[in-house]
Amino acid sequence: MLSLAEAQAVENIADLLYDFLPGSGNNKTAFPLAAAQAGVGDFWIAGSKRPAIVELLKRTLEYRRSRFTTLIVAIVHQSMTWRRGKGNPLSRDEIDRLNAALPGVSFKIPELLDPAFLRSFGESSKPFHATIQLKLSEASAQSLIARLMEISNLNPQERGLRFEGFLSDVFAAFDLAPRGSFRIVGEQIDGSFRLHTETYLVEAKWHGPQIGFADLMAFSGKVSGKAVWTRGLFVSNSGFTQEGLEAFSRGRRTNLICVDGLDLYEVLSRRVSLIAVLEEKARRAAETNRAYIPVRDLNLQTA
Repeated sequence: MLSLAEAQAVENIADLLYDFLPGSGNNKTAFPLAAAQAGVGDFWIAGSKRPAIVELLKRTLEYRRSRFTTLIVAIVHQSMTWRRGKGNPLSRDEIDRLNAALPGVSFKIPELLDPAFLRSFGESSKPFHATIQLKLSEASAQSLIARLMEISNLNPQERGLRFEGFLSDVFAAFDLAPRGSFRIVGEQIDGSFRLHTETYLVEAKWHGPQIGFADLMAFSGKVSGKAVWTRGLFVSNSGFTQEGLEAFSRGRRTNLICVDGLDLYEVLSRRVSLIAVLEEKARRAAETNRAYIPVRDLNLQTA
C-alpha cells in the first residue's frame, strides 16, 4: 500500500499527465496503449480518464514497481507524437513539472533528465521553482491533521520519533525530497530536505517547553558547521520564547527559519502551500534577520 505522501504524489502526477494522451479512441497513441507497451495494460480501467490514470499509476507502483519507469517513458514518447499531430507539442515546462513530481514516489528517470533531451524542447518559459508550487488535497490535509493530533496522545519518547516521520511525510507531499534522520560523527540531524537549489537541515522538537536561545544557538552551530549553502529549519511544536528569538536575532546573521505547531496546523487546515511558507519566511529572515514570523502574518494565499 502506498504511503500518504506517495498517494498525494500520484494525484499530482496524474494531474500533470492528464493532457499528455487521450484515454481512448486512438489505435496508435493513448494511455491504455502506453500501459500495454510498458507491460501494465491490465491496470488500465475503463471509465473516466483521470481516475483511470490514478489507478494505473497506483497499481503499477504497488504491484509492478519495476515497470513504473518504462510506463512513464512510454507515455512521454507517445505524447510527443500525439501532441505534435494535434499542433500542441509537448513543452519543456511540462517535462520539468513531471521531473519535479516524480521524486514524490522515489523515482528519477534518467531519460527525462538527459540534458540533450531537455534541450530539444528549447528553454523553459518560466523559472523551474514555479513548477512545484503544490498544495495538498483536502483529503490529504485532513489525514495529516489527524496524524498530528494522534501524536499528542503518545508517550514522550514515541512523540519525537513519530513527529520526525510526520514532518518527512509533509515535506514529501510538497516534493521537497526529504531525507530522514541521520548521524554523523558526534552529531544527530533530524532530517533534511531540498527547496529549489537550497538544502535545509531539520531540527524537530515536540517537547512541552518552548524553545529558547540556547537551543536556537545549538542548532545554528550545527548548520554553520556544514557547507556555506546550507540552511536550517527549526520545527518546534510548542513554539519559541520571545526572549530567545530576540536574543538570537541580535549580533549575528541568522542561518535558520522557524516553524511552530500552529504554523503546521495552518498550512494543513488552510491548505497554504508549504513551498510559499518557506520561501516567504526565508525572505523575511533575509530582510529582518528574524528567524520566526508566524504563517498568519505572512498574508499568503489559501486554497
